[in-house]
Amino acid sequence: MNELLLFGSVFASVFALGFQSQNVNQGHYTAAFVTSFFIGAGHLALYRFMPEASLSETVAYLMGGPFGIVASMVVHRRTLGREKA
Repeated sequence: MNELLLFGSVFASVFALGFQSQNVNQGHYTAAFVTSFFIGAGHLALYRFMPEASLSETVAYLMGGPFGIVASMVVHRRTLGREKA
């Protein structure tokens, strides 16, 4: 269960960080403001679940990042990153 929580919290943190970076670069002020709360929530969850992690929990932690960043790129492109007509 902790593996899923760790994967989810890292996924959420990295997703939010990647989304935030794109918001800042593209001048989406409101989205950048809101995304900051998701970054904080993801980090709080990590502080809660990561201490004394087992090997499988560490693997789950490491796997969340790559999936989170790619997902944030895809979602941002399909939502806020669209070209204005």
